Amino acid sequence: MTHNFERFHQDQMLVEGCLHGEPEAWSALVDKYKNLIFSIPVKQGFSADAAADIFQTVCLTLVSELPRLREPRALPAWLIQTTAHKCFRWKNEGQRYVDMSAREEMLPDEPSRIPETLVAELEREQILRNAVAELSRDCRRMVELLFYRVPSPSYEDIATALHIPKGSIGPTRMRCLEKLKRSLEKNGF
Repeated sequence: MTHNFERFHQDQMLVEGCLHGEPEAWSALVDKYKNLIFSIPVKQGFSADAAADIFQTVCLTLVSELPRLREPRALPAWLIQTTAHKCFRWKNEGQRYVDMSAREEMLPDEPSRIPETLVAELEREQILRNAVAELSRDCRRMVELLFYRVPSPSYEDIATALHIPKGSIGPTRMRCLEKLKRSLEKNGF
C-alpha cells in the first residue's frame, strides 16, 4: 500500500512539473508511460509505423489535456482509454474507403470502451514495467537479457554483457528476481 502511495506521489510530482513547464518532467512522464501507450496499438494489430503515429497523437493530446486531469493516479487509465479511442479513430479513418458492410465487421460497437480484460492486462503490464524500472541497473539488464530477448542469449553471452563470471549468473539472477518479486507484490501484482 505504501508503494502505491509512492507511485501516486511520483505521478503527482511529474504532472505538477509538466504543468509548470518543466521539460524534464515531460520527458520522465512520457518515458514512464511510452510502453503502455505503444502497446495498445500493437495489441490491436497496427503496424509499427501506425503505432508510432498513434503514440505521437496520444502524446499531443496529453499535452493539451493534462491540465484538465483531476487526479494524477487516474493517468494510466486515462492513457489506456485515450489510446484505445485514437486506435479506433485511426482504424475508422483508414477504413473510410472500404465497403460499408466489411467496415462494420472490422470496427467495434463502442469506440470509447476498451474491453475490461485488456485494461486489466495493460495495467498489469505497466506494473511490471514500473517494477523492472525500479531495479538497479545491473538487475534490470539481467532481467532484460533473460526475459526480453528472443532467442534468449546463452549464459556465456550474458556473462560477457554483464561483465560477470558465468558461475555468478545463477545467484545474481536469483537475487534480482527476488527484488522484482518484492516490488511486484508491493504493487499488488
